[in-house]
Amino acid sequence: MTAYPDIDWFPLWLSLRVAVLATVLVLTLGTFVSYLLSHKAFHGKNLVDAVITLPLVLPPTVLGYYLLVLVGRSSPLGHVYEAVFGQPLVFTWQAAVCAAFLHSAPIYIKAARAVLEAVDYRYEWAAHSLGASEWSTFWRVTLPLARGGLSSLGTLAFARSLGDFGVTIMVAGNIPGRTQTLSVAIYDAVESGNGRLARILVMVVSAVALALLWSAGWITRASRASAAA
Repeated sequence: MTAYPDIDWFPLWLSLRVAVLATVLVLTLGTFVSYLLSHKAFHGKNLVDAVITLPLVLPPTVLGYYLLVLVGRSSPLGHVYEAVFGQPLVFTWQAAVCAAFLHSAPIYIKAARAVLEAVDYRYEWAAHSLGASEWSTFWRVTLPLARGGLSSLGTLAFARSLGDFGVTIMVAGNIPGRTQTLSVAIYDAVESGNGRLARILVMVVSAVALALLWSAGWITRASRASAAA
């Protein structure tokens, strides 16, 4: 990066920070929701599954609009956030985290549900029969058995969070030095005719994404080898 001293690398660092925080939220909330969908029967389960799937088929601008309405200054959630933190949520880097979460959570939850459903239920039943609580069984049996698959999905969620554009630009905007993520910076460079900057940023994000995909594949192969051993 020192070879390009005239390039502002803020969008890269911001994108990495946004992706890390969004992935933490995805792994935490997404794994919990996936567990509920894979292990619990409740009224409205199909509706919840459909709502989670909806962001995968809606245009990013529609998702951005929904999120803008949800966290805008006139919304209850927006009022609470502004009262607690002293500033609106929209057009901040925190809004970019929300956008990245919305962009990556659905695909993680759908895939994580399948991973958790593939865990051999006999191990969970054995834990219950020995007196383990449901919470203890999840942490000590279910999660360790699904760890390889969930880790791989977490890597993919990070890569997906890193590349969001449509939702991010709707709720976080394009403010250089504040909310301009890597994908937004690429769009801005192309629009302004700065082809050199666009090419460099494209190569950077492509290299990072390729490394993440390779890591996800390696984790999957390692977990399968461990399970077969």
